[in-house]
Amino acid sequence: MLAEVSRLLRPEFEIVAAVSNGAWAVKCVIEMEPDAVVLDIHMPGLGGIEAAQTLKRSASAVKVVFLTIETDPEYIGMATAMGASYVVKSRIRSDLTVALKEALAGRVFVSSR
Repeated sequence: MLAEVSRLLRPEFEIVAAVSNGAWAVKCVIEMEPDAVVLDIHMPGLGGIEAAQTLKRSASAVKVVFLTIETDPEYIGMATAMGASYVVKSRIRSDLTVALKEALAGRVFVSSR
């Protein structure tokens, strides 16, 4: 999945790191200070929601986009309540780039179901 996400985003975005663990994602964001981060809801070690909450508590200004298989309204509600965008993996090709652009513009994007 990391390779596919990187391949999709590389033409329009600079990718500074690609990690598969939520704790590593938090560490990379704090150290590298990217404009945006893509997190999965279910990441090993530290889930995406928890990673995003940790970043918010650290006063990071990073924009968060969740990329996940979850379509449960509860997850979508948690993500949007923290100002994060939400992309379901089945719509990765059509929605991920759009979601990142919207997040960087200060808007929340949610994939349609």
